[in-house]
Amino acid sequence: MTVKVIVFDFDGTLADTYETFVEIANSLSGEFGYKPINLEEQQKLKHLSARDIIKQSEIPPLKIPFILRRVKSELNNKIHHLKPISNIPSSLKQLKERGYLLGIITSNIQENVKDFLDNNGLTNLFDFVYSGTALFGKDKVINKLLKERKLRNTEVIYVGDETRDIQSAKKSQVSVIAVAWGFNSPEILAEYQPDFLIYHPEELIEVIENCQESFTQVL
Repeated sequence: MTVKVIVFDFDGTLADTYETFVEIANSLSGEFGYKPINLEEQQKLKHLSARDIIKQSEIPPLKIPFILRRVKSELNNKIHHLKPISNIPSSLKQLKERGYLLGIITSNIQENVKDFLDNNGLTNLFDFVYSGTALFGKDKVINKLLKERKLRNTEVIYVGDETRDIQSAKKSQVSVIAVAWGFNSPEILAEYQPDFLIYHPEELIEVIENCQESFTQVL
């Protein structure tokens, strides 16, 4: 079976939102009663999974959904200034030219994703966007995608920058490419054993084409 669909996470994978997210989160610290994150702490967080970050934070678990909702809402005010990860647009265009369907599955909100794609001339590259998913619920959305589009697991590759992306893809039994330019460090990503770990967007084409050849050889 050949790969048909490449699904991307949004924040940190396609959109360079990391610093903006930290800035917004710090601006909300007084309102929600937690300490701002300094540069040293940011580096430490890159080596932790999302669940471990939540466990180690001083934020009551019940507050987290409200904080995330506010962060995403505040992000919309800054969306016009945000840019894609360097060299991602050219890699996306090459994938599209090779006949792949491209999509996004993200816990960010639809308005933010749409505005970002429009502002950066990327809208026509994507065939679908599933947004507003739960923090740890992407596997359910991947399963929904497989069912709605009548796809086999081997026809889809997921691309993300966090350990939770790897976990979701594995739960849905689809191949996963972890990218080292986003939120989590390559070291922690490697511990979660993605199918591939890449450091530059230009590697996407080679990895996906090699994956395609591997599937063909198996069949």
